[in-house]
Amino acid sequence: MSETTNTNEGKKPPLNGRRALPSNNSNEEENEVPEMEAFGLIPRGFNPKDYLRVVDIHMFKEPHEINKQQHHTDKYYSPKLIVRRGQPFQIQIEFNRPYKPETDQFWLEYLIGRYPQQNKGTYIPIIVGNVLKPGEWGAKITHKENNSIRLSIMSSATCIVGKFRLYVAVWTPFGILRTHRNSATDTYILFNPWCQQDAVYLDDEKEREEYVLNDVGIVFHGNINDIKSRSWSFGQFEENILDACLFLMDKAELELSGRGNPIKICRVASAVINSRDDNGVIAGSWDNMYTYGVAPSAWTGSVDILLEYYSSKQPVRYGQCWVFAGVFNTFLRCLGIPARLITNYSSAHDNNANLQLDFFLDDEGKVDTKITKDSVWNYHCWNEAWMTRPDLPVGFGGWQVVDGTPQETSDGMYRCGPASVQAIKHGHVCFQFDAPFVYAEVNSDIVYSRREKNGTQVIEKIDTTHVGQLIVTKEVGGDGMMEITEEYKFQEGSAEERLALETAVMYGVKKQTTQDTVYQPQMDVDMEFQVQKAVLGSDFKVTITFRNKSRNYYTATTYLSGNIVFYTGVTKNEFKKHSFSARLEPSSSSAFDVVIKSSEYLSDLLDQASFHFFVTARINETGKILAIQKATVLEIPTLRIKTQGEMVAGKEMSVTVEFTNPLKQTLENVTLRLEGPGVLRTMKKEFRQIPMNSTLIWEVKCIPKRPGLRKLIASLNCDALRHVYGELNVQIQKA
Repeated sequence: MSETTNTNEGKKPPLNGRRALPSNNSNEEENEVPEMEAFGLIPRGFNPKDYLRVVDIHMFKEPHEINKQQHHTDKYYSPKLIVRRGQPFQIQIEFNRPYKPETDQFWLEYLIGRYPQQNKGTYIPIIVGNVLKPGEWGAKITHKENNSIRLSIMSSATCIVGKFRLYVAVWTPFGILRTHRNSATDTYILFNPWCQQDAVYLDDEKEREEYVLNDVGIVFHGNINDIKSRSWSFGQFEENILDACLFLMDKAELELSGRGNPIKICRVASAVINSRDDNGVIAGSWDNMYTYGVAPSAWTGSVDILLEYYSSKQPVRYGQCWVFAGVFNTFLRCLGIPARLITNYSSAHDNNANLQLDFFLDDEGKVDTKITKDSVWNYHCWNEAWMTRPDLPVGFGGWQVVDGTPQETSDGMYRCGPASVQAIKHGHVCFQFDAPFVYAEVNSDIVYSRREKNGTQVIEKIDTTHVGQLIVTKEVGGDGMMEITEEYKFQEGSAEERLALETAVMYGVKKQTTQDTVYQPQMDVDMEFQVQKAVLGSDFKVTITFRNKSRNYYTATTYLSGNIVFYTGVTKNEFKKHSFSARLEPSSSSAFDVVIKSSEYLSDLLDQASFHFFVTARINETGKILAIQKATVLEIPTLRIKTQGEMVAGKEMSVTVEFTNPLKQTLENVTLRLEGPGVLRTMKKEFRQIPMNSTLIWEVKCIPKRPGLRKLIASLNCDALRHVYGELNVQIQKA
């Protein structure tokens, strides 16, 4: 009901026949609350000033004061009170005279949205009592002095997460007197991983510090043979980010009454993080053309993206999987849902969810890109969010996969999750949401098949171990990598793994049988190949090794195809073709080198400097085919970050970024970005040219806001060179 969002005065939104009130799905909109609510006719002599009146409300909302300290919200860069649900907080009310409990009667009212209703949890009246019950709304007086009283207020552990308006109401014989609307007393209520009754309760303090309070993280990228990492600034505490995250739920039109449920929030957020079908936050682009936008590799964090979307209300261009995951992580941590960013190496994008990636070879043994629709991404990033799953059987709570990258539709929209990691591991993919798709991402087999002249399909090779080889996230409390593959799958080839697969098939994950197609591989010859580690801009070699285990002489017609690929495994073009005949002596190994020159690949290189090599060999004597594929990533130069002078909160310091151009060409239109949560807001600088072998130096002055260990993150971006990063840990001293 988009028409209900008009706020023009005097114009009532049209009602529909099904509900008495329009949908209440905006935290931003408000209703007018009467300051005097009369019970009937008011006698002439009535003077509100004769009754108890609120003079001032003190919220204890400074970062160093009790509320933000106890609720772990002292890092939020916001002047308002921010608390976590299910845990008491303090306010102080000053009246015009001392409060007399025998005759005076007052209560608190928390309201959210435009149509507050008590049964929807959007209007919460709180009577002051003697005791606070854990996890239920309530208030009690803890201290009285002169005209003021101190209250301890408990919020419900299941209440709506968002920004509430506070009123104090006083009863008089003739009507209710309320405080006027005062935005300074607005109270943000967030999820509380420290509270046992909260659905997102996490019992390990070190994990809470990492998954809720850490505002920088690591993205692992590259590929399985060459893992690379870079820092990402989540910045969930930065100015206006909390409001931007609440706006995302308004944008997704999530009913306010559903905003206490982390399952619903994750599901709608996974749709609104991408711009497909709902004009969400980030527009994806995988074609290496980023005109009118920022290249995905240039972003250093989520803050710029969220703030731009919050102000423009238009999708921000451009993102790829780690950008969607980085912004989603900021959203989750900002609201208080424990979250982490995951990388799955060799991630299957299974077009028809049959647990099998079909790669079709042509006569030469090359992959036929016209009919091959499935792809293996070098890596794919998604998120895990921590919560209970009361909608599923016991045992499926804990980490849930949520993915904001638009890959396939779910219930008609581009979204994915939450899917229980535990359910995926055991093959119980019948449990909502989108478990079969995630199961396929980590478990598919790759089937290479070739169509014979007579139309029969011959399976040349089945690779059961390539997909989902390694699943990782950042370690708790450090920048290292933590492997979590066994959270998603049993040991390859184990009895448990087969059982989980059979369970998944039973629950409707389609698995095609390969019985009807002939599959007899060549058993007595092994083929392997190695790609030399190489720096961007240099030549390197590929070594193909055959091991002939038989007593026969064989000759192998061998074909190497070098392709430049997007990290999604989709080929842009073939830059190297090389055929040769290999003579294989009995019971021996032979190696063949193929040299790849930088001039062959530089002009077409894409932003992740990623190659994909296919080697196919036909054993002429038997007609059998050996096929093998491997992705490889070039070493990309890094930025150097240095600081000068003392680093003290509130004092100016100097940061220098340096970069030397390694390519045999001049770099043009180069953009540098530098950011560091708590140290400096994102800064950008453009350089027209960097000649080959020359060094660029950029100096920036800044005043760090917060003491402690902080991280500076820089990126360099231009058409010829992307994914250039640098970072530096800095210790900011207290003033």
